[in-house]
Amino acid sequence: MAVVGIVVGILFGKEAFGGFGRNFANPAIVGRAFVYICFPVPMTSRFVPAFGGFPGGFGHWSLTSLDRLPGELAASGLRAIEAVTQASPLYVGKYLGPEAAARAVSLGDLFSGRIGGLFEHQGAARILAAGSMGEGSAALILLAAVFLLWTKTANWRLMLSPFAGVGFATLLLRDVLGHSRWAPGAPDVPSLAFTLLGGATLYVIIFMVTDPVSAPKKRLAQYVYGFLIGFGIVFLRWRGVFVAAASFALLLGNLLAPLLDLGAGWWQRRRAPRELAADGA
Repeated sequence: MAVVGIVVGILFGKEAFGGFGRNFANPAIVGRAFVYICFPVPMTSRFVPAFGGFPGGFGHWSLTSLDRLPGELAASGLRAIEAVTQASPLYVGKYLGPEAAARAVSLGDLFSGRIGGLFEHQGAARILAAGSMGEGSAALILLAAVFLLWTKTANWRLMLSPFAGVGFATLLLRDVLGHSRWAPGAPDVPSLAFTLLGGATLYVIIFMVTDPVSAPKKRLAQYVYGFLIGFGIVFLRWRGVFVAAASFALLLGNLLAPLLDLGAGWWQRRRAPRELAADGA
């Protein structure tokens, strides 16, 4: 699965469109989204331990050949086929409910990255995993954001606007429409803190949205681009099938980036004569 994701990300996310500096979308997200869709069960809903020996994982596909969980998890007494893991706490919040998510992991643990272990739900023991590599500790991601902004490696407009989109979408769907009959199920939208700290929200905003190649170049387009991605993260997690909505929201933003640049250019040309007329008056 790792090899497939790397090949697809580099070949179809980058090289097919001209190589370095010409990719239409973030290559890492292209590879991750492809693997996520093609291998949904081992990526999100079953505990798949690392296979040892030769040829390792290439000789296995299902969990039926496993007897017990490896390492310290074997002390639980569960068989591997009975254990269920989540790619991130978002799965718990979406399919098991907010109360189960609160029992599985606290906001403090989400912030620090201490995510994992067993938790109980409806009398059954389940296993919680931190998620993809690098997205587990919100504290470290925020420190990385400070470094990227301090060194001017990342554009602050591309980093700030997604936060605004996430906040607005949460306020609209959860607090406004959630109390009306126009959006049934909107109260299930997670809180702003859980949305930001859980899953890949911060990781995508800090490291992926700020990719200068796939992002728009005009300032107005950058604000709209980031806002739409932030809004899409909340909306797609609520209405979508997959919980890893941040990847799909970013890909949609990548596809819209050239159109947003064109729209921002049209808006600037339209305003220019009015500004000149106002100066002349």
